Amino acid sequence: MPGVINMDELTDVDKAKMERDQKKIEVKLERWLTSKCCTEFMEDVQAGVEEDTLVKGIAEDNNPFKELKDGCVVS
Repeated sequence: MPGVINMDELTDVDKAKMERDQKKIEVKLERWLTSKCCTEFMEDVQAGVEEDTLVKGIAEDNNPFKELKDGCVVS
């Protein structure tokens, strides 16, 4: 598999360079306050609650998992 790195085969210097490169990427990321993220997340969830099957459930006529009334009988 190209692109897969076996960490056991790397030297300590290689591992330190990888960590440095990752930190350079992370330092450029925009940071948000947790309170802001939680508020926006809750608003998004509330906005989609009408269509969310985990909240309102599945209508019986569209439920692929409902029990069949005419089951199969083996005799």
